[in-house]
Amino acid sequence: MSVLLIAGSPSERSRTAALLEAAGQRLETRGVLVDRLRVRDISPQALLLADFGHRSISQAIGQVAEAQVIIVATPVYKAAYSGVLKVFLDVLPQDAFKGKTVLPLATGGSPNHMLALDYALRPVLQSLGARHILSGIFAIDSQVTLSPEGSYSVTPEIGARLDAAVNVLIEEALPHTLAHASRFAPVHFSQVRCSV
Repeated sequence: MSVLLIAGSPSERSRTAALLEAAGQRLETRGVLVDRLRVRDISPQALLLADFGHRSISQAIGQVAEAQVIIVATPVYKAAYSGVLKVFLDVLPQDAFKGKTVLPLATGGSPNHMLALDYALRPVLQSLGARHILSGIFAIDSQVTLSPEGSYSVTPEIGARLDAAVNVLIEEALPHTLAHASRFAPVHFSQVRCSV
């Protein structure tokens, strides 16, 4: 099973995408299979017309269905998640997130938009049947910085919050995927030797 990263930013390169990728890289370094879906790559006409027969729509719905965990990232505009993400969530089946754990991520220009995670995005994720929605991570622009080379990086504070969220995902949502891989192989009772 895998974790699906859903990038809800209309921009190709953005702080939102960088925050999402930072989460994905942390999971990959822990051995988790990560799949990526950029909503901006789905046919805009197919999204707006809810053309379920379009290949990009059916492929995206398939990616959501196969994932065990969803990490969804969005920029916040006017105290709401992006319109691109809204249109995508609208075309998903009503139970698209049923049984899944979801980690919401968001970026915004100021802390004033932080509550958009809980009051705008969380109700939609719940309505899609998410089993468990983790506490979201909100980063302001100054916490996802652009280097002179053109790459983004997260501040240590945001990095620590991402590390904690990844730990929760691995321990709670992906225990059978990784937990047993790092432990010793099971030993049958007949092979146990003890001395007194």
